Amino acid sequence: MLFHTWTFLLFFLVVMGGFFALRRSRFWLHWLMLASYVFYGWWNPYYLILILYSTALDYWVVQWMDRCPDRRAPGYLESRKTGFFGSRLVWLWVSIVNNLSLLFFFKYANFFIANLNWTFHLLGATWHLPSADRLMPFDLDYLLPVGISFFTFQSMSYTIDFYYGKIHRERSFIKFATFVSFFPQLVAGPIERAKNLLPQFNQFPKVTRQDVTDGLSLFLVGLFKKLALANYLSFYVERIYEDPSRFNSAALLLGTFAFAWQIYFDFSGYTDMARGIARTMGFRLMLNFNHPYLATSLGDFWGRWHISLSTWFRDYVYVPMGGNRNGTFNLYRNLLITFVISGFWHGAAWTFVVWGGLHAFGTMATRALEATSWYRDRVPRFVKQLAVFMFVCFAWIFFRADSMSDAWLIITRIASTGWASPDMPILMILMICAVWIYQWLNESSVRRWLEHSSVRIGTGIAMILYMFLFSTGGGEFIYFQF
Repeated sequence: MLFHTWTFLLFFLVVMGGFFALRRSRFWLHWLMLASYVFYGWWNPYYLILILYSTALDYWVVQWMDRCPDRRAPGYLESRKTGFFGSRLVWLWVSIVNNLSLLFFFKYANFFIANLNWTFHLLGATWHLPSADRLMPFDLDYLLPVGISFFTFQSMSYTIDFYYGKIHRERSFIKFATFVSFFPQLVAGPIERAKNLLPQFNQFPKVTRQDVTDGLSLFLVGLFKKLALANYLSFYVERIYEDPSRFNSAALLLGTFAFAWQIYFDFSGYTDMARGIARTMGFRLMLNFNHPYLATSLGDFWGRWHISLSTWFRDYVYVPMGGNRNGTFNLYRNLLITFVISGFWHGAAWTFVVWGGLHAFGTMATRALEATSWYRDRVPRFVKQLAVFMFVCFAWIFFRADSMSDAWLIITRIASTGWASPDMPILMILMICAVWIYQWLNESSVRRWLEHSSVRIGTGIAMILYMFLFSTGGGEFIYFQF
């Protein structure tokens, strides 16, 4: 059920009607959980088995963990002999292994089997392992649950935060199940933390007129990004990347720049719509994108792009490994591991691993430079932004290419083919430039003028008219596959 369809509109109207009708009873949260499960089951009813299993296990893991002695509490040394399952750490690993096993089975099993078979072939073996699909009565790629990477990470963060004493145990299963399955952000984020979203389910939210208008504005912006911008750019990008051998340097570069904006409009558009839907119901989801292509360093880029995921990896992978403590070698090792895992999270392909590795090496190579006063004070801001954008676009080649060979072909053709004028859609260039200028103005001193009600209303009307006249239709969001 896509946000930009009539089906979702009807679904949302029914949900809102029941939501406000039950506001004076204790069943409003049950209604919200039921709506979230209907929304997720709409994709495939079998998905409900998986999300129910993941939710129930993590809920009970924390219940059992809460009964174990806390290693930080006084008297822990005297009470720690409680058996293997009397350790909080054991239950934490039950949650982590369970969630990662679900991801591995549905998302990465075929990838690992294929690479093992390739290794066996190199070693001269004449036999091979059967694919996971042949061992199962269903096609794993077909059954890959939408958003599994998102809701497993969200649920797992709850158990980790409880283990470290950052949150209290949630006693209501209904509330916890709603937290894991909350339909606006279920399938593509943002990946919420329990300390932010769970308290919002303690009582029926106080929905104000400002919530409704801000929520509708966010949804409109997200809808415009998806229908008017991302979908339009996708036609050009797909034509370039489906057969890169047909195009020269200029066309391949333009296609790569177009993809950089396509994936931004597509993913941030979904996030805006998700935050807008939640806001109209009185709930506040975290900001997930903050003008990433205005970043002046790679560290700044990851502080602006997919913020909920980058902070997740920072808090649950990078920092536990030691972060930037214990010397330069350990710092760079931790950065490399975190970025590579982040790349692999996006998909079971070597192209995603290379994409993550490129960002790791780019961050390591520029870290010392970015800390110098010369870079901070002497290099013009626009030059820094352009350099970061060019590097990010280079890495996007591996993210978008269908294979490593295609990625390498694109890079070599950019470097070696002639610079003939590409078949360049002028409207595409104008739209990207307009958005870039708007974002630049939004971070300047004229921002207060852009937030004026007359400007917002005028911009909203213009977006609605444009979508009505020139919208290119629907299509799934890119990040649904992750």
